[in-house]
Amino acid sequence: MATVIPFEERAVAHLRDRLGEAREANEDLIAFARGHSGAVASIHEAVLAAIDAEGVEGLLHVVTQEWPLILGIDAVALSLVVADKGFRADGSGIQFVEPSILRRAIDAVHGVEMRKVERGHALFGPACDLIRAQALIRIDCNPPLPTGLLALGQRAELSLDGGHGSELLMFLGRTVAAMIRKWLTHPHI
Repeated sequence: MATVIPFEERAVAHLRDRLGEAREANEDLIAFARGHSGAVASIHEAVLAAIDAEGVEGLLHVVTQEWPLILGIDAVALSLVVADKGFRADGSGIQFVEPSILRRAIDAVHGVEMRKVERGHALFGPACDLIRAQALIRIDCNPPLPTGLLALGQRAELSLDGGHGSELLMFLGRTVAAMIRKWLTHPHI
């Protein structure tokens, strides 16, 4: 005589487990979308602030003073090589830097580089000891205009998503490059 195997209990338990996994995945996806949407809004606000800047000095002020608040990060430094001079600007002002040092740092970054660090890049200046997550964004303008690096730093170790985050940061870097070109080639616009 044949035995009947009760599959119903196991099937229902399996379906409950799968439903729980689907709910958890859905909650993770919603959290990511909310975070990504917030990042996009912050980047847009930062770009609008840069566009509103009056001149290169105004742009440096926006990038180093306002962007940390807008972007919710702890440190921003912008380093540029202009002809045979190098400088870096951060929240404490502008310092001259040996251009060969800056060129090496610029040449080491292609596009955007995001990573967790034990110590931030030297371009952060005195804040480098506090940085645990950083993004370095290359600023490219055609000669004789400057090239440089935009350094964004955070004290907290962050989980960095490479794809979408790097696209947003590249947009931010291209905006800085466009504003530099604008103010150095058409200073009265």
